[in-house]
Amino acid sequence: MRSAMILGILTVFIFMLSAVSCADEADIQETLRRMQARIEALEKKVADQDSYIAKQKEESSEQQEKISQYESQLSRFEEKLHRVPSKPIELMEDLELGIGGTMIVQGTNNSNYRDGQTGKEGRADASYSADVTLSKEFREVNGRAFVHLEAGQGAGLEENLSLYSNVNRDAGDSDAKVEVTEFWYEQNLFNNKVAVTFGKLDPGAYFDQNEAANDETTQFLGRIFRNSPVIEFPDNTGGIRLAYLPAEWLELGYGVFDGNSDWEKIGDNLFNIGQVSFKTNFFKLPGNYRFYAWNNNTNHTKWTDSAKNKEAAYGFGLSFDQKVNNIVTLFTRYGWQDGDVYNPDITASDGSNYSLEQSWSAGFQVEGSAWGRDNDVFAFAVGQVMPSDEYKKANNLRAKTEGHLEAYYRIHINDHLSVSPDFQYIWNPFGKDVADNTGGIFIGGMRAQVDF
Repeated sequence: MRSAMILGILTVFIFMLSAVSCADEADIQETLRRMQARIEALEKKVADQDSYIAKQKEESSEQQEKISQYESQLSRFEEKLHRVPSKPIELMEDLELGIGGTMIVQGTNNSNYRDGQTGKEGRADASYSADVTLSKEFREVNGRAFVHLEAGQGAGLEENLSLYSNVNRDAGDSDAKVEVTEFWYEQNLFNNKVAVTFGKLDPGAYFDQNEAANDETTQFLGRIFRNSPVIEFPDNTGGIRLAYLPAEWLELGYGVFDGNSDWEKIGDNLFNIGQVSFKTNFFKLPGNYRFYAWNNNTNHTKWTDSAKNKEAAYGFGLSFDQKVNNIVTLFTRYGWQDGDVYNPDITASDGSNYSLEQSWSAGFQVEGSAWGRDNDVFAFAVGQVMPSDEYKKANNLRAKTEGHLEAYYRIHINDHLSVSPDFQYIWNPFGKDVADNTGGIFIGGMRAQVDF
């Protein structure tokens, strides 16, 4: 820029020389002096401008660096802001909520117990239950917590039937109520080879299980087919369960529970049970073969000597289920318990004591894909409950073997609703020891299961 300016001045100067060729030398010298001074002044001004521009560039660079630093700090701050709400989201991970409800209507041709009345009478009753389950898996420690809230109302037909094993496992009390039926924590150890579960537990969910007959909301309603009636399972009680899986095909289980479910003096009333489960895969079809034995230290009374009222009870049994092809599953159960004693807390509808000695059941379920209904299920089962000889002798009763038959068809309406027509027949109800009413009992019912 400075060189161009000087060149321009020289050009003007030469032009002026040519224009004033007649001027004297003194004037020329004076003119040259003034022009030289002007050039020097211009050069100084240009230098000052260059210095100012360089200074401005330096200040601009410093400002740009500060702006970059501010932008970097702002970016980190925004990142922290975005990270703050992630903690509640992490708390919600692995959290599962389940809501469902079961509604049952049953009718019979013979309600054989009506509080002192005799003769046959037809009757229809209903019941419902609603379940809310909440489970949380703690992956960082390989643990899990679970809580089950249940509400329901209606005893169904069970209050009007005198049987060794009744007909609606889902029925509750006549009064509506909400209760915590399960509340437990489970810890897995040694690469999931060992599981420890403690809290308020349902023993029937861990022992005497069966793939085809273990859920009254979707499978058989009769109690004989849900669990063996000759196991004195305490009803959802405090306890601890241990499971050990030494191999994929073998599981060893052991449980200790409060035997009378009152959470008082639990060390004096223990129910102990151990089970060995073999998980098979014959012809690539799954099966389960379970063998168990149990002991109940709650007070029992000896039939032949009522003074002996602090006796223990014990028993053993098995539960098998085997898939025989892609749609058919077979199952069977057998159980035995000491029939020489009875539990005074276990009574018939009229309040009388009794004791059972043996029970067996068998049946099958068929999935509906065979007739184009993939999610439907048809199932059938038959079984018997046998009272003890000591009970029969002590009370001078007939005490015949009570027989049960049940069939249901579960119709899949959609992913949230299924309905199941259910039919049961009981012969020799309560061993034919119901006054003036020893005929068989036919029960027809309908169950609706709603899942949210």
